Amino acid sequence: MMSRFGWNWLGIVPFLAFAGLFLVLPTMNIVIGAFQNPEGHFTLANLAGLASPRIVDSFAISIKVSLASALLGCLIGFAMAAAVVMGGVPDWIKAPLMTFSGVASNFAGVPLAFAFIATLGRVGLVTMLLKQWFGINIYAMGFNLLSFWGLTLTYLFFQIPLMILIITPALEGLKREWREAAEVLGASSGQYWRMVALPILFPSLLGTFALLFANSFGAVATAYALTGSSLSIVPIMLFAQIRGDVLQDPHLGYAMAFGMIVVTGLANLAYVIMRSRAERWMR
Repeated sequence: MMSRFGWNWLGIVPFLAFAGLFLVLPTMNIVIGAFQNPEGHFTLANLAGLASPRIVDSFAISIKVSLASALLGCLIGFAMAAAVVMGGVPDWIKAPLMTFSGVASNFAGVPLAFAFIATLGRVGLVTMLLKQWFGINIYAMGFNLLSFWGLTLTYLFFQIPLMILIITPALEGLKREWREAAEVLGASSGQYWRMVALPILFPSLLGTFALLFANSFGAVATAYALTGSSLSIVPIMLFAQIRGDVLQDPHLGYAMAFGMIVVTGLANLAYVIMRSRAERWMR
């Protein structure tokens, strides 16, 4: 058996074990629990419970936050990546930017929430500096970190770097011959981007948008640490169903988790499809 597969397969055994224990088995447990009642019998009542107004509203808020953070992350991240790859930004900036993006794209959870509270909270550093130095009270102007836009702004901290990491190779894959051919034919810079570059990059952009959407939709620790129960997004409602003392209904929580798996799964599937189409142009 070992001679058939070779000793090299031993190298991926830890990965397979880790994926099985912490990804496959928990996912299977969630899917099975979504279709069971407390007695362990098959039921569709849990899925029917997803139609309750509170749960529908939580999914709507989560989708809106994910769409907003993904869209802004794509726009800002694309502009920064394009400036580094194709703009006049000095080359020595690229390495620190990519290093920071690699770190920041994985910086989330309680530390990120604490960082934003300490920076933009009601007594945060930036909030107090703006108030004392410039007389600007951002909270009197309507800003609230524990709100829709506050959570979206927090998510952008890891959404923008993730966009930079993913879209930079796609920008570097644009062949110089394509731009030279467009210029020879009399195309302006705007026409080149509108008629050549953006159509080629569109699958990568759309796929990255789907990935950023899934990345934001599945974030739980940051939202819970930042907003608590003040913003009823799906992960917080899910936590209340499984671990709460008042709304506790674990199997309804499994159904909500199953709904999140479906949404993020579709978003990741869109990313994989768009990514494969984009790679055809870059070969």
